[in-house]
Amino acid sequence: MNEQDTDQEQFQRYRSLLFSVAYRLLGSAADAEDAVQDAWIKWSAADRSQVADPKAYLVRIVSHLAMDRLRSTRHKREVYVGPWLPEPILTGGDASDTVLDAESVSMAMLVVLETLSPLERAVFVLKEVFDFSHAEIADAVERSEAAVRQAAHRAREHVRARRPRFTADRARQRDATERFFAAATGGDMNSLLELLSPDVTLWTDGGGKVRQALRPVVGAPTVAAWFAAIGTVSYQGVEPSDMRAELVEINGGTGMIFSAPDRVIATVTFDFDAEGRISAIHNVANPDKLGAVGKGTHHSIRTR
Repeated sequence: MNEQDTDQEQFQRYRSLLFSVAYRLLGSAADAEDAVQDAWIKWSAADRSQVADPKAYLVRIVSHLAMDRLRSTRHKREVYVGPWLPEPILTGGDASDTVLDAESVSMAMLVVLETLSPLERAVFVLKEVFDFSHAEIADAVERSEAAVRQAAHRAREHVRARRPRFTADRARQRDATERFFAAATGGDMNSLLELLSPDVTLWTDGGGKVRQALRPVVGAPTVAAWFAAIGTVSYQGVEPSDMRAELVEINGGTGMIFSAPDRVIATVTFDFDAEGRISAIHNVANPDKLGAVGKGTHHSIRTR
């Protein structure tokens, strides 16, 4: 085996991990893939005789690339039409994925991470999700260890205030999602109301490309009516008879995909309150964000 093969083999060993880091930092599968590809280019050109720990070195590269990309895309997100939601990904349901792995890649968590500064986001993800030490993170983000500790504290408090931790019962959540799916596709308004928290919020992301609500839709009756109408009205020019709905694993939890004969037209994912009722629904319909799901690509969300 020549040196180039060895280099590529080492990179491939960590490729899934690098995507996991980049996706949590960026909330975009396309941007995460680009960051991983750019990391490969930098890895190929590096003097690897000076690299003592390939994993740490590659995480440092992809973290830098992701932070740079976050800074450059921040303006686009500030002028985005309607609510901005992350780009959904299909996840594999790997039995070794932990609750933390799934929670850290959920739509709700990625929305919260979007409110952090690029530095705080990188520090939070590397410390709380991937369990890197403060010293390792300081090396990765080129800050002092003291600065990293301060950023970690700020980020942790910020996330804790906006993302209460509930005991996650994935089986119970899947059951609620399956019941919601049956009620929505069957137009069963009463069952939908039973499953929704009274102050449930529906976030719809069309990005100005397709017609969606430009503000959050709040309240069980309004949200239930929205979904009960799925089987009776056309959506993005697709008649109900031509639309297919299916349950899949999206971002570490059970979600729904709506498809036309030729394309995916929307994904729907759920967040739950302490009683197991649906407290938030994230509906991504911007076609620019459905590429990864449309390709059928499954991503590992493992952090180890």
